[in-house]
Amino acid sequence: MKSESLNLDTSRGPTTAYVARPQTEVDAAVVLIQEWWGINDHIRDLAGRYAKEGYLCVAPDLYRGKVAENTEEAGALMKALAIDDGLETIRKAIDAVGETYQVKRFAINGFCMGGTFAMRAACEIPELKAAAPFYGDIPEEAVLVKLRVPTLFVAGKYDAWINPEKVNTLKEIAARHNLPLAVLSYDADHAFFNDTRPQVYNAEAAADAWRRVLEHFREHLGK
Repeated sequence: MKSESLNLDTSRGPTTAYVARPQTEVDAAVVLIQEWWGINDHIRDLAGRYAKEGYLCVAPDLYRGKVAENTEEAGALMKALAIDDGLETIRKAIDAVGETYQVKRFAINGFCMGGTFAMRAACEIPELKAAAPFYGDIPEEAVLVKLRVPTLFVAGKYDAWINPEKVNTLKEIAARHNLPLAVLSYDADHAFFNDTRPQVYNAEAAADAWRRVLEHFREHLGK
């Protein structure tokens, strides 16, 4: 596996993107969107897991170098990040990977805050081939109806933020508009996929969710 950094220029200032990729050339990539903590070791580890599966993985730094040390910092950073700002950085990362590595096919995956952006990107960036948002906030119906990207939304039934009521609303909107969206709900809490947080990590749910996401990406993105 190789890891490197890409420089990105956005209208709100420069940032970078962490890239993990196999030793061999690839033609498909996963855009990985950070949790509210920022680009930390957990996100870099996840990028490496995608590289081991044969994908280039790019994790754009939506915080422009800042990493939260605690929940107060994380909340402040997330609150300060506008949706349009994050989406622009995501688009810039896709463009940079396409130009640098000649990759043409992209999927997107994100967790917590990153799930919010992955879900929104699936509605706003139709050239994506697949999306897998984990327990992110759900856009309003006027945005959701634009969804054309096959999407696997992953939730925890004990999540107090992206709670079952919100998830049920998502299901109802998807059914009403025949959107390409499926929902996976586990007996788990918010952030259950994060193996650096033992208080919420659920190994069984995380392993099954990872398997389902890889299946989803192989079906719609290839490798």
